[in-house]
Amino acid sequence: MGIVKNEMISIKEYLKLSNLDIPEFQRPYKWPAKNVIQLIDDINPLKDKKQDSYLIGTIVIFKDKNNKGNEVLQIVDGQQRTITFLLILKAIINHNKIKDSELRKEIDDLHAKYFKPSFSSDISKKNIHNNYLTIVRRLDSVDDEYIKFFLNHCKVTFFVIDDISEAFQFFDSQNARGKDLEPHDLLKAFHLREFSNKTTEIEKTAIVEEWEKMDTDQLSKLFADFLFRVRSWSKGDSSKYFTKKDTDLFKGINLQRIEEYPYTMLFKYLDNYLNESDGKEFPFQLDQVIINGEYFFKMISYYIQLYEDVIFKKVGFNDRTSEIFDVIDNYEGKNRTGDKYVRMLFNCALLFYYDKFGPKSLNIAVEKIFIWAYTIRLTYQNLQLVSVDNYVVKEMNMFKLIKEATYSHEIDILELPIVEEGFESDKTQKVRDLFIKMNYYVSN
Repeated sequence: MGIVKNEMISIKEYLKLSNLDIPEFQRPYKWPAKNVIQLIDDINPLKDKKQDSYLIGTIVIFKDKNNKGNEVLQIVDGQQRTITFLLILKAIINHNKIKDSELRKEIDDLHAKYFKPSFSSDISKKNIHNNYLTIVRRLDSVDDEYIKFFLNHCKVTFFVIDDISEAFQFFDSQNARGKDLEPHDLLKAFHLREFSNKTTEIEKTAIVEEWEKMDTDQLSKLFADFLFRVRSWSKGDSSKYFTKKDTDLFKGINLQRIEEYPYTMLFKYLDNYLNESDGKEFPFQLDQVIINGEYFFKMISYYIQLYEDVIFKKVGFNDRTSEIFDVIDNYEGKNRTGDKYVRMLFNCALLFYYDKFGPKSLNIAVEKIFIWAYTIRLTYQNLQLVSVDNYVVKEMNMFKLIKEATYSHEIDILELPIVEEGFESDKTQKVRDLFIKMNYYVSN
């Protein structure tokens, strides 16, 4: 028969289904504490906005019968989220600061009916214990309105399927779609929730429409090959692959909710100035604190345009710089995997420089960055992403040098090592010839 139910139900309605069951085939409970904290913290601003509902995930259920012939709702997809809901509920039940008598009565009623699973996995038991303590600490500061919102306005999309093969097929399709969700899709969802109260619906719609017009492959490349690497390398951190676990790198401060720390005041003053000015744009920097909400979307649009102007339009370059681009755009080995990594390294460093110093001494900076980046191409026979990453983090971090520079001439006067008889390859002949011409290559 397939899907027998498809509806949105509240957390309270879901957890009151006492015939829910977590089947043995499910993996242990492994949600990290940061996921739990994020789930709890995401609710606060929505509660304050009096939002009617907040969709908090999808649950896929297989409707079965146990050995006594009673109906059982086995959780096929959503057990990690479900256990977290139960832990939050348990903490709410034990919460001693509830003032509303009707709310306390509602909680007591739920306490008598909610789904109570058992766990045999030591991994699950340990994570359940640790996350429960995290939740108790987090809930210590919440009020009755928060609890009401969590129970009645936070909802799940609830699918009940009566054929086990179809249930797993549906589960697979959901997860396939989940895997297709890029990290930037998750960031879009996060920052949409972070819009300020000052943003009108018309403004929000315009921002979202501009994002939706962007090519998803272009966005993926922008984050994975540029934004992620620059932000990580400039801090001295390894930067191999951009995954969903790295999205926190692009979550920062909400100017309406962040405490008035001294470091946030500059951003708040700037925000007020921009709101009162006509046509002024936020002066984004690649290594700055991310400003959540609409500024995030504006930042992405800004860097897509910057990438286009500097890397493709090559604005403001002289003959020597043009020669460098001509070589790296056209030498025979440029499309090999390792060579693409080196070109990505060059692009990232050049954009980071331009982002900080603009066109000042740009042509000299291009020469320095070219020699620095392509030295590894001439000295490594088998060049992998890990080689490039180690070169930056452990040998010479151009990103930290740019980050710590106060003036552009600090990059101008940077001394770079001369390549002495590097790895010989016909496919890099043009690169080697340019190194020789620029006096950065010595043959024995």
